[in-house]
Amino acid sequence: MSLLRRNLHQVWDQLRGKKTQMPQFLESVQVNNLRGIRDLKVKFSYPVTVIAGPNGCGKSTVLFACACAYDVPGRRDYSPAALFPNLRGGTPEDRFQSPSFEYFFVDDNRDLGMVWRRSKSWSKSYLGRKNVHQPQRALYLRTLANLTSPSEVRSILQIGSKGFEQSDLDADLIAFAHRVLPFKYRGLKLLKLKNKDLLFAEREEADTAYSEFHMSAGERALLRISKDIGRLSNALILIDEVEAGLHPYTQQQVLLELQRLALRNNLQIIVTSHSPVVLESVPVEARVFLERSADNVTVQPPYRDIFQRAFYGQSQDKLSVLCEDSVAEAMILGVLDQLNQKLNITPDDITVGRDTGKEQFPQHVETLGKFQMLGSFVFVLDGDARALEFDIRKVGNRFGQDLSPLFLPGDGPPEAWIYARLERDAPRFSQLLGVPALDHQLSNIRQAFENASDKATNIVKNQFYALAEQLQRRPEELARVVGRAESSSGELKVFADDLEQAIHNWRRRAGE
Repeated sequence: MSLLRRNLHQVWDQLRGKKTQMPQFLESVQVNNLRGIRDLKVKFSYPVTVIAGPNGCGKSTVLFACACAYDVPGRRDYSPAALFPNLRGGTPEDRFQSPSFEYFFVDDNRDLGMVWRRSKSWSKSYLGRKNVHQPQRALYLRTLANLTSPSEVRSILQIGSKGFEQSDLDADLIAFAHRVLPFKYRGLKLLKLKNKDLLFAEREEADTAYSEFHMSAGERALLRISKDIGRLSNALILIDEVEAGLHPYTQQQVLLELQRLALRNNLQIIVTSHSPVVLESVPVEARVFLERSADNVTVQPPYRDIFQRAFYGQSQDKLSVLCEDSVAEAMILGVLDQLNQKLNITPDDITVGRDTGKEQFPQHVETLGKFQMLGSFVFVLDGDARALEFDIRKVGNRFGQDLSPLFLPGDGPPEAWIYARLERDAPRFSQLLGVPALDHQLSNIRQAFENASDKATNIVKNQFYALAEQLQRRPEELARVVGRAESSSGELKVFADDLEQAIHNWRRRAGE
């Protein structure tokens, strides 16, 4: 795992426990009867949330609704009247009557609820509670327009040089810029005139300073965001299309720094994005996927990385194989080790994904069918999931696809089948694994579990993991060795032949 990924996982673990310690937290927002949304409830379970989905699914609407949640000291432009002006019933976007936003908060360890509702004008209510006020909180909203366009500061360049106040920006901003941008700055200055300001940068490799008017969209966006939120505490931060103008590696760095900032300063951050890199930079529970139907928008279950790559930028000439867990994935990779040579396939041609329960497979077929992506997926289930074949085929037929899910051998979890093969042919696997007296170790494990009273499948799974621990090997490593060794004979060859045919079918469709 790279240093960046390790840093991300570390901050995820720290932030998971942070939510309960934060004095203020927006728990959920519900949008009703607005812009083609009948009733959409979005919950926030992690301090940094990424809202994703196709264009027009309502991401920005949800973000602006969040901006109306709080009474922002000194600001009047974070209200429904300001952020959703000129609403008229009967238009295509606003054909529903009586739009409303409903919120649930934690505010100073109190659970609060509030509703914005519009009839002739917008008004607030507090779910029947009296003597309650809208919570106050600092808030920062950044939209795509002012992330990428320097027009908001262009006029300041035309005023001239008189009357400016000039100040050096602090070390925290420079440190942030150094961590996420491929530049080294000697200094960053801020010029202010009345209610306008302008950033100037001095790079180490440049002789002169230059203003944000001459910066790239990505550089300007990052410097502006870090300047504006770097000193905020206990605030709600809302950023539309956070990846705009940024290289994929920089996107990861930005999400890492935003999560570190949330941890240090008690920030709740909500961003929208189309980028798979941004999505994979937060944990699964922090990913909110929106999908629009004819008269509503709904929240879909968090997709695993294999779906994200498919929906948000993976090349369509890849084949994706979806299975249940890491042992099944390793077993499939062992089979592919043999098929790749036979079929002249590179590892980049096929992606294997997992960590999804067998009961979710019909739902995955439904989602992929809506995006017309079933032709680039192969579904592989454990041997004990054969009863789901009818449901999977039924959903596939609705999208005009005759789906044939593949099944790993055996009638239980793959650990049981692998362990049985190791016992059956211990001398051979002793040589393949470079482990002397494998049969002796298997015998000791069998005796240790002889009187276990658990279910047979749980017993054999624990035997498999106990063997891996004794051999000082990862369970996935054992599974891949057995998958590779057994793919040319017996039960696993049947699976290997079915997978080979699925690859041929995919290649034929890709060539059409």
